[in-house]
Amino acid sequence: MLEDCKTAQERWGGTHQMIDRWLDNRNRTLVAYFKLKSDLAADAQVEPLQAFCETLMDYVSAGHFEIYEQLIREAREFDDGGLDLAHQLYPALETTTEFILYFNDKFDTAEQCARHADDLAADLSKLGERMTERFELEDRLIERLHNIHRGQVA
Repeated sequence: MLEDCKTAQERWGGTHQMIDRWLDNRNRTLVAYFKLKSDLAADAQVEPLQAFCETLMDYVSAGHFEIYEQLIREAREFDDGGLDLAHQLYPALETTTEFILYFNDKFDTAEQCARHADDLAADLSKLGERMTERFELEDRLIERLHNIHRGQVA
């Protein structure tokens, strides 16, 4: 998953500052995810989990409220079939968002973390799967809706 993130940055980094920042945020989210998973074996504390959730929510929010909107604008502007792809992929992105919100809500406070401590390992694994799905979908959107227009958008 981390290698895929680096590949995305190599392919699309530099094409648009907003996407660059978002891909950097994706990378930070992944690093925090893997650190949290490794710390889990050493009895992870509440603060790293909540910090990870904050990073994850920042990433997801930027995607929904900045990046996707920009990509949709480009799709409308160029009217070359990209909007159809966006409409096709968006429901799957929403599904990953729902799980991410569920995870965040479940571990949002110290009390919640304590209450659901036994679920953390399984939920982190499911979250990793959803994040992988999400990154693949986002990469398809970037490739189709932005990368092919980067010379015209820049």
